[in-house]
Amino acid sequence: MVEVDGIIEKCHVKNTGRCREILVPGTKVVLQGSDSETRKTRYDLIAAYKGDMLINIDSQAPNVVFGEYLRSSRMFSDEAVVRPEYTHGDSRFDFYVEDGTRKVLIEVKGVTLEFDGICMFPDAPTERGVKHLRGLAHAIDEGYESMVCLIVQMKGMDHFIPNYATHREFGEVLEDACSRGVVLKVLECHVEEDGLEIIGEIPYRFE
Repeated sequence: MVEVDGIIEKCHVKNTGRCREILVPGTKVVLQGSDSETRKTRYDLIAAYKGDMLINIDSQAPNVVFGEYLRSSRMFSDEAVVRPEYTHGDSRFDFYVEDGTRKVLIEVKGVTLEFDGICMFPDAPTERGVKHLRGLAHAIDEGYESMVCLIVQMKGMDHFIPNYATHREFGEVLEDACSRGVVLKVLECHVEEDGLEIIGEIPYRFE
């Protein structure tokens, strides 16, 4: 429920997480309007201020900005074939890239949780996330490259750690996946009320 020009509006939150530390009473938020007559709500809530820091909480945004980053960052050659929503084994991964002899599976996660300059994932238990990590580690044994890209939907974080307190298994499986050759990239974003852009990589630590 958001106050818009003095009127209380029920808004759709474009995030599947809990966002409990972000969406607290009195928070200034950013809405995206819709003219669709079939919608139940007039607005989508896509970002929120936490103090002076703007956090994008749109769950669909990380895949979009990472898809753009794949090309602009020169991670792969211009001839690379990029396929989104790629099924391998019993999991569907966000991207599959063929670049010459390279075969790369990539899973993208959005990070909106932070505490004292440290960003964390997940903000709620995620069995699906654990399944993806195990699938990526198994793919290494089959000759694939595997990558987890965490899109930090805010700016100014010092480093990333898994949120062991919320889902210890995810953190432990992430550590194991990295030890088996899965590449972890934590990518920080510049956030504006109407935009999100990856600007660079930040370090990560394990417990």
